[in-house]
Amino acid sequence: MAADVLILRANAVPVGQDQQQHLEILRDIAAAFNRRYGRILTLPKAVIDARVATIPGLDGRKMSKSYGNVIPIFAEPPELRRLVMRIRTNSRVPAEPKDPELDPVFSLYRHLADADAVGALRQRYEAGGVGYAEAKELLVEALEDALDEPRRRYSEVRRDHTLLEAVLSEGAAQARERAVPLLRAVRQAVGLR
Repeated sequence: MAADVLILRANAVPVGQDQQQHLEILRDIAAAFNRRYGRILTLPKAVIDARVATIPGLDGRKMSKSYGNVIPIFAEPPELRRLVMRIRTNSRVPAEPKDPELDPVFSLYRHLADADAVGALRQRYEAGGVGYAEAKELLVEALEDALDEPRRRYSEVRRDHTLLEAVLSEGAAQARERAVPLLRAVRQAVGLR
């Protein structure tokens, strides 16, 4: 991670709360290098959006591939539905009030739905009258609305290998253009040619 960030001279890096420590280590390494060889490396700051600092996974813990609790954004609708229906909830009946802040279904829904829909569901949670099955269906709909177009575009790009290679090549060229001058400066500073 350090090389990926430093080589492009990033000033700010969007990370989750759990990644902030990695960025601090990166900053320590870059600062030590700069103290020894002069100000060459940029010390990026972490940008943590509190609204998305931690996204809950299928089991209520932080969403993580290593936990196996992710919702793949390019999964087809039947797979999305199957995964959403697996999200762990408590045993409260629909008539009981629920705390939306403690519910992983609501936590995911609020990142996808518009503010009015989120507010309406929040009120129903707090007043009682919404069951988890209904909330999960609303989440599936919100996922479909949010992911339909990106999924379609992803599939198009994946099918068009020429376009995919062109996009990857262009990105690599842009990264190389930014990286080469910094690599030159680092090599010169440390005495390598």
